[in-house]
Formats: sequence, C-alpha cells, structure tokens
Amino acid sequence: MDSTAEDGEGTGRRLRELRRARGLKQQDLASDDVSVSYISLIESGKRTPSAAVVALLAERLGCTPGYLLTGQDDTRTRELELKAAFADLSLHNGADAEALQAFSEVLAAAPVLPEATVRRARLGQALALERLGRLEAAAQALTALYEDPRCVAGSAEWSRLAAALSRCHQALGDQVLSVEIGERALRRLDQLGLEATDDHIQLGAVLVGCYRSRGDLAKARLVADRLIRIADDGGGRSAQRETYWNAALVARSQGRIDEALALAERACALLAESDHLRHHALLRTVYGTLLLSCEPADPERAHQLLERSHAQLVDVGTPAEQASAQTGLAWACLRLDRAAEARQHASRALALLRDEPRGESVEARAVLAHAQFAEGEDQQARDTLRAAAQQLRQLPTDRSSAAAWRRIADVWHRHGHTAEAGAAYRQALDDAGLPGLPAATDRAGVPGAAR
Repeated sequence: MDSTAEDGEGTGRRLRELRRARGLKQQDLASDDVSVSYISLIESGKRTPSAAVVALLAERLGCTPGYLLTGQDDTRTRELELKAAFADLSLHNGADAEALQAFSEVLAAAPVLPEATVRRARLGQALALERLGRLEAAAQALTALYEDPRCVAGSAEWSRLAAALSRCHQALGDQVLSVEIGERALRRLDQLGLEATDDHIQLGAVLVGCYRSRGDLAKARLVADRLIRIADDGGGRSAQRETYWNAALVARSQGRIDEALALAERACALLAESDHLRHHALLRTVYGTLLLSCEPADPERAHQLLERSHAQLVDVGTPAEQASAQTGLAWACLRLDRAAEARQHASRALALLRDEPRGESVEARAVLAHAQFAEGEDQQARDTLRAAAQQLRQLPTDRSSAAAWRRIADVWHRHGHTAEAGAAYRQALDDAGLPGLPAATDRAGVPGAAR
C-alpha cells in the first residue's frame, strides 16, 4: 500500500472517531461542497480529501486540519490539558458543577488527547458527579475505571478509585458493598507490602467511615488507631488530618466525647495549614456538633461554628453536607431556647435531603419534632416523629439505626409521651442486638420467678 493510501486511511479513521465522539452523524458534516457519500468514502479510507475539504471538516468537528491529517495537534492538546487542570482546581475548591462541565468538555475531545489525560478527566468527572449527589452515575463511572486492566493495584489512582467507590456505595446505602470494597483494597495493599502513602491512608479513613456508618465501631476504632500510628510516623498533613477527623467521629459514636473533642482539635490544627474550604467547613460541622454533646455543652460557640460552616458549604458542599450543618444549627438553637429558628433549620435540612429515607432525614425530623413540641404544636410533632420512624424502618438494622431510635425515643420521653418513648427504646435495643423476652412469657419460665 502506498503512503497516500495509508494517509487516507489514517485521516478517515480519525474523522470517524472524532465525529462519533462529538455525537454527530455523517449528514451533520455534509454540505454543498462535501456529500454524505464522499464523507463515507473518506472514513473508509477509499478517498484522500483535499486540503480544502480537510479544513472544512476540521472546522465542523472543532479540531485543526493538522489533527485530521496527522493525528497531532499540540495547540489543541495543550488547551485541553489546561482545561483539565482548571477542572481539577475547581473540584479542589468545591466548584463541583464547574468542574463537571470542564471535565465533560475535555472528554468530548478524547480522541485528540493522551490516554493519561483522558483517564484523569474521567476520574475527575466521576468525583464531581459524586459531590453533586448523582451517586448512581458516579458509581458506574468509578467502577469502569477501577476495573480497567490499566488501573494498577497499589497505584495512587487505584487507591483514589477504591476510596471513592467505597464512599459512593456507602452514600447509596449499600453498607455491605462499601465495606467489602474498602477491606479488599486494604488487604491487597498489605499483600503488596508497599510503603503506606497518603492515598493509602485516606483509603483506610474511608473504610473507618464505612464501619462507623454500619455501626461496627470496634472495627472502626481498630483501623482508626492503626491509621493514626502510620500517619504520625510518616504521613503527610492531609493524611494525618483525615485520620484524626475519622477517629474523632468514631469516638463520638462510642460516646467518648472528651476524646472526640481532643481528636477533632488535632484535626483542626492540621487543617489550619490547608486552603481546602470544603474540609474546613465539614470539620467545623463535626466540631460544632461535638460541642453540643459534651458536658457542659457550649451551644453559643457551636452555633457560631455551624453558621460559618453552613455559609461555606452553600458554595462548596453537597446537599447532604449542607443539610448536616442545618441539622446541627437546629440542635444548637434548641439548646439556646430558640425553637422557631430550630424549626426553620430542620425544615431546610429536610428540603435539601429531598425527603429520602436516610439516617440524616431521620435526624432532621427528630430535631424538627423537638422544636414543634417546644412551640406547642403537639399534633404536628407527633406526625413528624411517626414519619421519622416510618423512614427508619426502611433502613438497615444496625447500631446506627439503634442510635436513631434512641434519639426518637428521647424526644417522645422529653415531652411526656411515655408509651411511644417505651416502644422506641425497645426498638433501639432490638436494633442494637439486645432483644427482650417474648411478649407472652409463662411466669414459670422467668428466671427467679416464685413457684
């Protein structure tokens, strides 16, 4: 085959690939000067287009004539790589919608880009989808990248993908799969015998969060303690911050509030060296809610921290993260005897969560009911708590659900509804794995009963 024929085949192949990448049909490229049949002949390599035709087709495809002819377009490639860098920066700063748009524009031109840039954009696009709450699309994109044979186990990309995929399934409510992905990835790292990197430590931190969400606090603490030792020995600031942050959440879940505050303060000190606005806001949310749980509580300071957190999360946080800050503000307002404000914050949290059956929605309803009781709206409060219980029954049964039942029970009890409180307390014990005696127990079968 002569060189002209080879050039024609290459041009035709690039024309076809770029047209399909743009979502165009052959007729979309046709004009008075170039027929559909002629475009088909070019794509099949049976015709070599003139310079004028190449220029016309390149204009319609948004590339340079040089790319169609040779496959090389340094100017366009540099522009797209700069756009990918801008998208990374947007994602880092919490401008998730901007990042998604930029990554999508880069991927639309994938045929002219190096494979490394394409994979970087695909990962960024998936992370932006996750941040925007489009979890199913994010999980699908992350799975495709993670299972790609070119993704090498133990690499930084592989660790980021494993962490993101585990985190995404946790947010989707699949606690079993989220833990399985994290555990399998950490086992693989142990088998490889690689020195722990920040990416590896952050993968472990995600697994700690999954354990905590599932209510497996013993495992969460074991992994968190191990990660703190590794991070303190040689991890970067980011890895240390992540481990202390997650360890604080575990300590809070176990009721070790003083320890949780100390760990959170350590995370705050490490975070002071970072410019990551979203992480600053999220840690303020955690620290603010801890200040409401300790004795004595500090609702004024908690309210200040949560207000600052929410103001930043409006710009850089996900709806669920904004809702968490709103729920925290509602509890702080109740501690400050500002029931009307508490009600507003709780209602905003529910609106952000779209009334989906999830633990965050149950928590928001509990504080809303508390505020409604405080304002004398008993019937509305009872309806709100019943709605919370109905949602909670749709969630997996574990220590997290037990804690949510306990919260509902406390609200019932606080406002004098002892029968409803008793039923919720019993459900909390059942979910925690502590069922009571059967309802119809024969007296003779009760240990210590008189005969």
